[in-house]
Amino acid sequence: MKINAFCLLLTFSGFFISTLAFASDSFLLVLENHLFTPAKVEVPAGKKVRLVIENKDAEPEEFDSFDLNREKVLFPGRKSVIYIGPLEPGEYRFFGEFSPNTAQGVVVAKEPDNAS
Repeated sequence: MKINAFCLLLTFSGFFISTLAFASDSFLLVLENHLFTPAKVEVPAGKKVRLVIENKDAEPEEFDSFDLNREKVLFPGRKSVIYIGPLEPGEYRFFGEFSPNTAQGVVVAKEPDNAS
C-alpha cells in the first residue's frame, strides 16, 4: 500500500513540475476588435512555448499560421491554448482567417539572451 501511495505521489509531482515549467513559457495574445494584441510576440528560440489566445470579440475567429503549421478556432469570450516550437530563430506570421486584413501578427523567435 505504501508503495502505491509513493508511486502516486511521484506521478502527480512530475505532472505539477511539468505544468510549472510550461507556465514560465506562456505568452498571452488578445483578439479584440478583429486585432491581435500584441501584434508581435517575442519567444525564446529552441524552446516549446504556450500561446494563450483570448478572444474578446463577439464572433469566432480562426488562428491560422502556415509558418507555424497551426490553426485553431477561437470561440468568442473564451481562451484557447496553442503550443509551438521549439522554433529556429526567425519570424513566423499568423493571422485570423475570418479577418485576414486586420487580425495579423508575428511570432519572433530569438536566442534566449536576445529575447525580451
